[in-house]
Amino acid sequence: MQYLRRFALSCLFLVILIQLQAQNSEVANYDEANVPAYSLPDLLKTTTNQEVRTKTAWEKIRRPEIIKLFEENVYGQMPKTVDRLTYSIKSGDTQAMAGKATLKEVVIEVVQHNRSVKINLVLFVPTKINKPAPVFLLINNRSKDNTDPTRTHKSDFWPAEMVIDSGYAIAAFHVSDLAPDDTVKYVDGVLQLYPEQLTANDGMRAIGAWAWGASRVLDYLEKDPVIDAKRVAIVGHSRGGKASLWAAAEDQRFALCFSNCSGNTGAALSRRRFGETVSRINTVFPHWFAKNYKKFNHNEDSLPVDQHMLLAAIAPRGLYVTNASKDLWADPTGTYLALKNAQRVYALYGMEAHLPDHPPAINQPILNSPLGYHIREGEHNLTAYDWSNFIKFANAHLKK
Repeated sequence: MQYLRRFALSCLFLVILIQLQAQNSEVANYDEANVPAYSLPDLLKTTTNQEVRTKTAWEKIRRPEIIKLFEENVYGQMPKTVDRLTYSIKSGDTQAMAGKATLKEVVIEVVQHNRSVKINLVLFVPTKINKPAPVFLLINNRSKDNTDPTRTHKSDFWPAEMVIDSGYAIAAFHVSDLAPDDTVKYVDGVLQLYPEQLTANDGMRAIGAWAWGASRVLDYLEKDPVIDAKRVAIVGHSRGGKASLWAAAEDQRFALCFSNCSGNTGAALSRRRFGETVSRINTVFPHWFAKNYKKFNHNEDSLPVDQHMLLAAIAPRGLYVTNASKDLWADPTGTYLALKNAQRVYALYGMEAHLPDHPPAINQPILNSPLGYHIREGEHNLTAYDWSNFIKFANAHLKK
């Protein structure tokens, strides 16, 4: 009997292993000729098939519908309550960067049901301005060395000196404080405070936790007198770029959003099935999105949303998305098409993006528009070139 039980378990394990290998061996499409015919959900038509013609109808009816659809089917619900938030300065330096900046290392503690999670924020503020500073906030999904507060280690991933010299504050927190980017350990963070999220089919997972954490950082920034909390730009790269989009869509306090090389379930259209797909991302990173999202593996056409709707939900705030020439995995064409489709909503606010029909040439950014874009020469990364354009775009929108 024991032998039979072991044999049955071995067979079950083998079946699961074969299925996973089949899913992981899915061949990515990098040929535009093989992009399937698809039809995008209509941005400006409600679930009851009513046309949306005004920004009031968008804000009161259609936008809430879209946010709810993403919550239920993709990113999961955001927790709405916090028992207590506390803030403390762990360390500081008024002469950072040779006197050009003030450093604050802030601990943000979120308490819920007698459990807590701590978000460690690194914040540099320029000393040359004498009024509250606008700030770039990075969701850091790479090594913590990239946001080294001592500046012993400097990285183009977070070129703090460049941003300070441009008259902006710059801040960052690491995703591991909210949800470690691990298929098992992701629960060891904010989800300990909200265990009901783990049992719900529409409960948030890691991406939602990171976006939620960005809002808790914004709660702190609203209380810091040296920061202009009405001019906070949220920034993310790759999976962090997915989270930055979701954070800006859910929390309208963010003034600008920058999403760098965010690809599938970020800024790129899922229905194109180009590069990374819904099934691939749900298989390799099962801890990122709500359980319900797995229903759309190999079934993108059944999704009630696509990513142009997420981008549109950020209107009328400035939005800048990017790609890299060698990063076909993130579908540059699908990213640009999502952005172009989103401009219909910006038009409701009298904001004409005038995006050309085709993506711009490499290293030819679109800056003078509420919807900015560039495709950079190079690999999947966040670079000084990207940041230089983020600063130019912010100058046009935050320094008016």
